[in-house]
Amino acid sequence: MQPPIRNIRAESRDHENVRMEHENKAIFDCFLSVTTCFVLSVIYVSSLYVWNFQYDRNHPSTIKRRFFSVFVMMFVSPVFLYVALNKKSLEKASIWEIMGFKTQGLIQAFFIPWILTMVLFMGPLCMQLISGLLKVYTEPMYWITNAQNLIWLRNHVVAPLSEEFTFRSCMLPLLLQSFNPITAIFLCPLFFGVAHFHHMIERMRKGLDFKTAFLISCFHFTYTTIFGTYSAFLLWRTGHFMSTFIAHAFCNHMGVPDIQELLTYKGAQRIGIFAIFIAGILLWGCLLNPLTEPSIYENNMIWNSKV
Repeated sequence: MQPPIRNIRAESRDHENVRMEHENKAIFDCFLSVTTCFVLSVIYVSSLYVWNFQYDRNHPSTIKRRFFSVFVMMFVSPVFLYVALNKKSLEKASIWEIMGFKTQGLIQAFFIPWILTMVLFMGPLCMQLISGLLKVYTEPMYWITNAQNLIWLRNHVVAPLSEEFTFRSCMLPLLLQSFNPITAIFLCPLFFGVAHFHHMIERMRKGLDFKTAFLISCFHFTYTTIFGTYSAFLLWRTGHFMSTFIAHAFCNHMGVPDIQELLTYKGAQRIGIFAIFIAGILLWGCLLNPLTEPSIYENNMIWNSKV
């Protein structure tokens, strides 16, 4: 009877060794994914400060140099993703498909997330309609003039393009291979939010005291992290970079909802606009899952599963 007992013990040890090996690999994969995301964040922010700036962030010289920096990052970031990504993932899809660059479902990925984000901003859009600002957007000269404005191009094109490329397309796939979707979606924007603390340096250069600059940066961190969660969710559900880019560009265009402007309205008009604010948020919440159904965008990525 002894040999069978020894065999059972040997098999038990083998199973235990395999289990330990899998656990160690999972821990290493998590560490590698998080570390790679952190390194990408540091390199991205550092690339903005490699230049010897004599002017503030809105000076044309500063903007042009930072354009160059972030475009270089768009060549560097995929290399980090490729090296840290599980090779089994690359056997099932190309690196560009994993990052969200594909033609299938592209039109849907452009329009539907844009409309969904507009629903979220129903309140601010209503105020723009009342003020007449929405009418300005229908004038060709508005777009012609702004297309030549470096600050406008930075806020509406280059920043959304480069930030979504690095902080979403190159980071979220790494996190999804190591964590469940919910964890990855909430973890990804933390790198994005913390990266925005670099604006604190520029605020202090302009004369703000540390406490005020820090509090403003904390608010900025909160806002960008909330948006980053939404953007990561869009990329996971749609599988398209375009969905995150268009949402980011539109949010940058709208900015943080101006509550002070809302308070300038009186009586029934203020109540009505406030009701539209709430209705937009509630409607957005109701439409979020149906309008990001992966099948609409032909999203068949390996990590595509229900939350």
